[in-house]
Amino acid sequence: MGENLGVKLMHLSSQKRLWELDSLRGVAILMMVLYHLLFDLSSLGGYRIEVLSGFWLYFARTTATLFILLMGISLTISYAKAQESRNPGAAILSKYLKRGGEILAWGVVITFVTYFFTRDSVIVFGILHFMGLATMLAYPFLKLRTWNLVLGFNFIALGFYLNNLRFDIPWLVWLGLRPEHFHTLDYFPLFPWFGVVLIGVFLGNTFYPYGARKLALPDLSHLPLPQLLSSLGRHSLFIYLIHQPILIGILSLLGIVNLSLLN
Repeated sequence: MGENLGVKLMHLSSQKRLWELDSLRGVAILMMVLYHLLFDLSSLGGYRIEVLSGFWLYFARTTATLFILLMGISLTISYAKAQESRNPGAAILSKYLKRGGEILAWGVVITFVTYFFTRDSVIVFGILHFMGLATMLAYPFLKLRTWNLVLGFNFIALGFYLNNLRFDIPWLVWLGLRPEHFHTLDYFPLFPWFGVVLIGVFLGNTFYPYGARKLALPDLSHLPLPQLLSSLGRHSLFIYLIHQPILIGILSLLGIVNLSLLN
């Protein structure tokens, strides 16, 4: 009976996307755009908005946490679908290495762009760098359940501990070992953020076994708001890459920001 249920769930998983995950990703996209709009107004427009402390800092961290949790959940779903297709383990691993490498490459592009336009605040290991590397590293953890919860919280605890220390090893900043006077616009080291991925994997394996929703949830995918949010969520990487140039361009045309402040 259990085996038959698994087959049914796997069949369901291949029929349609999970609208609630796309919608939550869409919410995270809107939160990200709002935060970056306020950041641009603060850094380029001279508006007194405390985006690097207080409420807006926690808002930004909540946005990133939501993105990364959803990433962990999505990895378990794609892993289940790959198993359903009877792909060998090597092929599944190759898929994650390729996808992670693509995301990491976009992170490197952003590093070069910020080097030329904002040299004082180059993005060294931002969220795209992290997500690319985390996608490649997550494969051995995708079958685990409770252990991911335990490991996740340990990664986070170690990350908070390392945050208070400084190390003279610049090439290990991706781990969370920061040198003195280290500064970057966007920083998501493996410790603690890989812990959030592992918690997402735990949630995915708990609530989406075999890649299908375990809990009963009303289908709201036909309503206008979920449709809009889901559309945004399905194109999150593309929106991430283009939203800042568009925001800065619009604010510049309106005379709200001064582009000379980029350098």
